[in-house]
Amino acid sequence: GWAYRRGASGGWSEVASFGPGGAFSFYGLAVGVEGDMAVVGAPGADFFEGTGFVFRRTASGWEPEGTVIDATAGPEPLLGEERECQEGAAGGFTCSEVDLVAFLPLHAVGGERGVIANDIWGWTDPETGREYAIMGRADATTFIDLGDPGNPVYLGELPLTEGAQPSMWRDIKVYRDHAFIVSDNAGAHGMQVFDLAQLRDVSDAPVTFEATANYDGINSAHNIVINEETGFAYAVGSSSGGQTCGGALHMIDIRDPRAPSFAGCFADPTTGNAGTGASHDAQCVRYDGPDEAYAGREICFGANQNALSIADVTDKEAPVAIAAASYPNTGFLHQGWISDDHRYFYMNDETDEVGGAVSRTRTLVWDIQELDDPVLVKEHFGTTSASDHNLYVVGDLMYQANYTSGLRILDISDPESPVEVGFFDTVPFGDDQPGFAGAWSVYPYFSSGVIVVSSIKEGLFVLRKRPPRVS
Repeated sequence: GWAYRRGASGGWSEVASFGPGGAFSFYGLAVGVEGDMAVVGAPGADFFEGTGFVFRRTASGWEPEGTVIDATAGPEPLLGEERECQEGAAGGFTCSEVDLVAFLPLHAVGGERGVIANDIWGWTDPETGREYAIMGRADATTFIDLGDPGNPVYLGELPLTEGAQPSMWRDIKVYRDHAFIVSDNAGAHGMQVFDLAQLRDVSDAPVTFEATANYDGINSAHNIVINEETGFAYAVGSSSGGQTCGGALHMIDIRDPRAPSFAGCFADPTTGNAGTGASHDAQCVRYDGPDEAYAGREICFGANQNALSIADVTDKEAPVAIAAASYPNTGFLHQGWISDDHRYFYMNDETDEVGGAVSRTRTLVWDIQELDDPVLVKEHFGTTSASDHNLYVVGDLMYQANYTSGLRILDISDPESPVEVGFFDTVPFGDDQPGFAGAWSVYPYFSSGVIVVSSIKEGLFVLRKRPPRVS
């Protein structure tokens, strides 16, 4: 903010400037002044929690006097018995065919004011069968015990790497009972490695954990992709130092999880907004689909901002681009997932709705039976206009985290004609408009059938889809 004085001639001259500083501080939209006091309203401060900054005029200028905030802690946890979705609602949230098992608001998982939730993944202990949710915050990674899913227990947090900075982006994947964690726009964060076996014996929760290892071949990265069949990880959207690979695939050998090593770069410069092959997210698999020419090869499907990239990365020293495909009304290609039979790739565009290119949530369906010739066979439009963010496929169901409209579940038994069969809206207000609030991601792979969803300002939702109705 700036203060101006009007001179005798009627002109204005700057006499002082003042600002809030700090992470996630967006400065003023309004200012009120009376006498020697000024209050600047900053609704974007603390990640849109909103703050009033108070200043007092002294002989040396305007000096910070304090802040005015809403100190309300937030909603209470919803625990105990499951809340069935009845007459379109469960626990105050709108829904259809999805029950609320439990809810932990951000303040119940260590989140202070202005801290948001982001990515979520899961781990099942191979020794005990116990399930755990792993949810990112702007400043840490949190671990939640789902042994009793109706009463989840916050075990503790792994803080961001020392010297790094909080960021709204954190991403997590799991391989061989270790979590691998990256953060975007976070400075020298690297890839944290955390031995999940530590979660078995936590006493006096919550506790503060330490990383088991840290891979410093990258600094910041937008996402981490892991192929559990081959033991390779792929950092994408790397920046701020280290080997960025132009933001494309930075390949890492994690077969020894505690000693990751650089394995090479891959980029298709015909993709990415800057022509560097930069990838926002990807999925890498050992291919087992209809294109026999690539049977058993390690294939990566990249969401490369403006195009779908398909590459053979089997030989890390000589990866090969197979195909790149664009589509109409492109906003920003965000993420996608392959069908279980490796015949289709389902993809989302994060900004086509908010940019007005489409009027309802759009899911792109690619036929990839010939990997060198992907064909867009369907643009599926959802029931709301919300922006879509992350999607995952389990059998004949696709689970989408669609920001303001929450979790959406689609039946893809007819792969080219998805049908919505359930939803749970994690934002208990508003009308599902395009934008970047609400459900960030979903993890639908627990054998118990429990589904966990991270919602940006709300927290952790533990959900369960109802069985199909018998007609």
